[in-house]
Amino acid sequence: MSLPDAFHEIAKRVNNWGRWGADDEIGTLNLITDEVVREAAAGVRAGRRIPLALPLRQDGVQTGMIPGRVNPLHAMVQINQELFGPGTVACSDDAVTMGLQAGTHWDALPHVSHSGRLYNGRPAGTVTAHGGAGFAGMATARHIVSRGVLLDVARARGVERLDGAHAVTPEDLEAAEELAGTRVRAGDIVLVRTGQMGLYLSGDRHGYAHPSPGLSIRTPEWFHARDVAAVANDTLTFEIFPPEIEDLWLAVHALHLVEMGMPQGQNWNLEKLSTACGQEKRYAFLLAATPEPFVGATGAPVAPVAVL
Repeated sequence: MSLPDAFHEIAKRVNNWGRWGADDEIGTLNLITDEVVREAAAGVRAGRRIPLALPLRQDGVQTGMIPGRVNPLHAMVQINQELFGPGTVACSDDAVTMGLQAGTHWDALPHVSHSGRLYNGRPAGTVTAHGGAGFAGMATARHIVSRGVLLDVARARGVERLDGAHAVTPEDLEAAEELAGTRVRAGDIVLVRTGQMGLYLSGDRHGYAHPSPGLSIRTPEWFHARDVAAVANDTLTFEIFPPEIEDLWLAVHALHLVEMGMPQGQNWNLEKLSTACGQEKRYAFLLAATPEPFVGATGAPVAPVAVL
């Protein structure tokens, strides 16, 4: 089934191909300038640090709904081993097998394609079995540090968690922006809280996965108009799941990653950040969120920290 005309119309309006040159591989991360980072750092007041990553564990957020995205399988490969002979310093080492997007992570630009193309018009075939992403892989995002803004949609709507059928709209984002008392601006990283993470934290892994609130197909134009550098939220699928338009799966992924060149993140734990922002009465902060630089990866784990 081909993508509908409505999708292609939005795609034309948010398309960034060629904006930063034909060879550009980082898309909207170009909007994070030195000036943006200096202003973000200058905004730190309390020095309060809020971690936003979920623990990486074997019984993590993945339930098998997404094929191949396995939770971390952790093994000890040596335990108190005296490598250089008896009586020498002993070492313990670990190994892990996991899906790179199993926990709190960023999606790289080649994570999805549509109509045979990736960001900047590159062929989808540049992603291969042996080399992974030959263009715009996760390692090209060498540093992701900017001003973060929490748009707490759930709090703005007066609920702990949005209903599973709720598609977050531009109007929701603006209501959360009003609550935050700040305007989203160029180079910002926006964190959208739905409250869905509360289900996982309470032990309901399947309820967390599906059904899930998430971003509406109407929101990419809002992020594009504000020149947002990246967006992350507290759900497994990022966009509303099942989709708001029947059979139009991962449309927001395609608009963000392919058309806009904008990274997006999932499974971010925004609960403590929501509390801290409410206490500090500040919803903007310095955000350090550089992914692990796996070469050729279409996504990678991240341990973000917000500094208020």
